[in-house]
Amino acid sequence: MYGKTICTIVFFIFLVASFSIYMGTVDPRPYFYLLQSQPNVASPCSSTGKPLRVFMYDLPRKFNIAMMDPHSSDVEPITGKNLPSWPQTSGIKRQHSVEYWLMASLLNGGDDENEAIRVFDPDLADAFYVPFFSSLSFNTHGKNMTDPDTEFDRQLQVELMEFLENSEYWNRSGGKDHVIPMTHPNAFRFLRQQVNASILIVVDFGRYSKDMARLSKDVVSPYVHVVDSLNEEGDDGLTDPFEARTTLLYFRGNTVRKDEGKIRLRLEKLLAGNSDVHFEKSVATTQNIKVSTEGMRSSKFCLHPAGDTPSSCRLFDAIVSHCIPVIISDKIELPFEDEIDYSEFSLFFSIKESLEPGYILNVLRQFPKEKWLEMWKRLKTVSHHFEFQYPPKREDAVNMLWRQVKHKIPNVKLAVHRNRRLKVPDWWL
Repeated sequence: MYGKTICTIVFFIFLVASFSIYMGTVDPRPYFYLLQSQPNVASPCSSTGKPLRVFMYDLPRKFNIAMMDPHSSDVEPITGKNLPSWPQTSGIKRQHSVEYWLMASLLNGGDDENEAIRVFDPDLADAFYVPFFSSLSFNTHGKNMTDPDTEFDRQLQVELMEFLENSEYWNRSGGKDHVIPMTHPNAFRFLRQQVNASILIVVDFGRYSKDMARLSKDVVSPYVHVVDSLNEEGDDGLTDPFEARTTLLYFRGNTVRKDEGKIRLRLEKLLAGNSDVHFEKSVATTQNIKVSTEGMRSSKFCLHPAGDTPSSCRLFDAIVSHCIPVIISDKIELPFEDEIDYSEFSLFFSIKESLEPGYILNVLRQFPKEKWLEMWKRLKTVSHHFEFQYPPKREDAVNMLWRQVKHKIPNVKLAVHRNRRLKVPDWWL
C-alpha cells in the first residue's frame, strides 16, 4: 500500500515538473551546471567578435613594392603569391617595415584567426587601408633630408593625396576611417597635415604635434625587430638562465642622438669602467646586428634609452632576445598597452633617475634573482606579440595592430554619423 502511494506521489511530481519545463516556467539548466563542461578562460590578448573588414586601395606599385623590386609591373594585381618577400639584406630598414606586413596580411586571404579580412566592396568596409610605403619611400628616395632625390618622395605624397581626394570614401568620412602607416619619424613629412584625421600607425609621437597625432585616435606599433628571435628552445634547456646570462647590463648602438636621445652620451660616461656592463658605440650593419644578437642573449638586462624619438627598435630586439628591458624615457608610449602590462617584464627609470650616479646599477645589482626569473618567464610568454611574419599568426604583431585599429572604429563612426546631421559647427571642438 505504501509503495503504491510513494509511486503515485513520485509520478505526480514528475508530471508537474515536466509540464513546468514544457511551459517554460522552470529552467533546469542551473541545476545541471556542474555537469556541464566549462569554457576555456580567454587569455588577456585573445580576440573577440568578428574580424575587422578592411578595403585596401589598389595603388600603382610605385607607391609600395616597386621600392623593393624596381622591375615590378602594374600589369598584374598584387596577390599573396606574387608579393615579394621582405629582403633579408635590408638591414636597419627592416625596423620600419610595418607598412609591408600590414599589406601582406590583407593579401593572405581569409583566415578565422586573423583580426582583419580584406573586402573588395568598399561599402562593406569598416576601415580603409592605404598601402603607401611612406617609411620605405623616405629611406629609398634620398640619403638625407636635403638630398634632391627626396623630391620623388614628395611627389609620391602629392599624387597620393590627389588620388584620395578623388575617392568617394575618403570624402565621405574626411579620411577618419582610413589607416595610414608612418613608422619612420620622417615618413610622409611633406603633407602630414592633410592626413591628420586618419588613423595613423606610428611607433611614438616624438615628431608629431598633438593636433596631428594622439593616443586617442592613432595606433602605437612596435618597431620590427632586426635581431633574430630567441625561440623557446633557445634558453629553456638552461638549468639556471639567470647565472647563464653573465653580463648585467647591455647596450650597443649609436650614442649621438637628438632630443631625449642626448642622454646616451651621458650614460656612456656614467656607466664606463664597470666590468659587468657592456656599453659600446656602434652603427647598424649586418655584422653588428649579429654581434648585438649574441650580446643581448647573454645579458640579464638590456638598456633602452630614448633615441631621436622617445622609443627605438632596441626595445623590441631585447624582448625577442628574452633580455629584461631597462627603459629610460620620460615620454615613451608603448604598443598594445591596453592589453599588455609592461611593468611585468620591464624596468622603467626617468631621465632624472638615470643620471644620478650609481642609481641604476645599484638597483640592478640588488635585483632579486627570483623576481628576475619571474619577469623573464613573463617576457617569454609575450614575445610572440612582437613578431611580424607572413602569413600572419594568431596574436602576432600584425593581428594585434589590426585589433587596435578595430578598437578605434566605434569613435570614428560616432564622429562621422554626428557630422552628417549637424546643422551648426560642432560645439565640442
